[in-house]
Amino acid sequence: QVQLVESGGGLVQAGGSLRLSCTASRRTFSLYGMGWFRQAPGKDREFVTAIMWSGDRYYSDSVKGRFTISRDYAKNAVYLQMDSLKPEDTAVYYCAGLTLRGGYDRSQGYDYWGQGTQVTVSS
Repeated sequence: QVQLVESGGGLVQAGGSLRLSCTASRRTFSLYGMGWFRQAPGKDREFVTAIMWSGDRYYSDSVKGRFTISRDYAKNAVYLQMDSLKPEDTAVYYCAGLTLRGGYDRSQGYDYWGQGTQVTVSS
């Protein structure tokens, strides 16, 4: 079992930046990678970005060029740097561990989830 804990959410003005962190309780060798999803009120959870252990990174079109995912093996951590934030980025952001090969952009591909951290972008 892998436990994931997110941190770094908060309130920021449009155009600002935030950095989210996700720390795993142990080494995640059994996972194909790590991802970030988000869920806004009244909407489905949506894919944001993922990083594979190969180093490959994937981004949704809505955040490409503004968000950057990275990882630190030594700290069992994954980070999400969010720049040029927009009000439509407001959501609860979840870190997740990928257990389905090739399923990085679907929530069904992830078996491990953090509790979520709120990101609010004011206009």
